[in-house]
Amino acid sequence: MPSDASFDIVSKVDRQEVDNALNQAAKEIAQRYDFKGVGATIAWSGESILMTANSPERVKAVLDVLETKLIRRGVSLKSLDLGDGEPQASGKEFRLSGTLKEGLEQDVAKKITKLIRDSGPKGVKTQITGDEVRVTSKSRDDLQQVIALLKDADLDAALQFVNYR
Repeated sequence: MPSDASFDIVSKVDRQEVDNALNQAAKEIAQRYDFKGVGATIAWSGESILMTANSPERVKAVLDVLETKLIRRGVSLKSLDLGDGEPQASGKEFRLSGTLKEGLEQDVAKKITKLIRDSGPKGVKTQITGDEVRVTSKSRDDLQQVIALLKDADLDAALQFVNYR
């Protein structure tokens, strides 16, 4: 009797890739002519990424440089949480802080299981365990259909599919 095939849906961020993207962005900001004399910086501040400059437009330009570097390194922008995304005034400078989102939040996991239940193939079972979702089925083809369905869905999380067996 063949056993069930399964995979896990997770939302993890490769910290090394984010660190490399941050270092590349910092180098570019230090070298670019349009950032000269505006006090533009980007660096880790504890667990968050802190971007500063002397105007809100320059902070958004720093964010644009970081986003470009993250995309080139294969890190989804959905894993970067910027709050409202507006730079806050702090003395003579403007700051924008962003954190990395890891793990599936409970409401996102419920949306995923509901989507699979409603639109996915019959006979596919889902189970939420902590910050990941396990999907099982007798047919590997059904699991492939679920992966394709989730890649096309507009969910508020960067999804990876691991432990496929």
